[in-house]
Amino acid sequence: MVTAYIDGFNLYYGMKSAYRRKYMWLDVVELVRQLRPHDQVQVVRYFTAIVKEEPAAAANQTTYLDALRTHNGALVDVRVGRFRNKTIGRCKVCRKDFLCTCPTTYQTYEEKETDVALGVAMVEDAALGVGDVSLLISADSDMLPAVRSLQRIAPNRPVYVALPPSNQPRFRSIQGAGVFYIRESALSKAQLPPAINDATGRKYARPVKWS
Repeated sequence: MVTAYIDGFNLYYGMKSAYRRKYMWLDVVELVRQLRPHDQVQVVRYFTAIVKEEPAAAANQTTYLDALRTHNGALVDVRVGRFRNKTIGRCKVCRKDFLCTCPTTYQTYEEKETDVALGVAMVEDAALGVGDVSLLISADSDMLPAVRSLQRIAPNRPVYVALPPSNQPRFRSIQGAGVFYIRESALSKAQLPPAINDATGRKYARPVKWS
């Protein structure tokens, strides 16, 4: 039984960089089945945050999450973090630290809670014996401490790390864990139906932009 943990934005940006928006309507449970075809899926925990200052993108993201929950039921556990304001002390135009006549600071947003929540869930599930195999989908090296902690707590539990497309090779090897790249074929076979209806008849359709 495989329990999977997905760093939503890390996967999103990897897919976007490699394939634009071709595979954004992704069925994450089916993706785990493609990556671990001989394991039954216990649960897929998907960590993300709703984007700010982009109403259309936030609406598409919300539609996707609702479709994901409707289609997969208890097999998917969506955990939503948040973005917070962040002031950058660098010019937004030329990026030189205070060495130009452009505005020297600007506001942006940084994702909060997601990485910590994912790491905690991995370790907690290993301690509680949720499933017997752990699969992390992320190329974020900030996840390394959680992987190592999991290995200490459950040394006999297999751990795999699936790297989204277009990520750097610095996460290619983790002692005691199987590390591999997600192939395009797995993404193409793991797409949600174009439209999904929930029990009330509400329809969740793939955004036109995600094609």
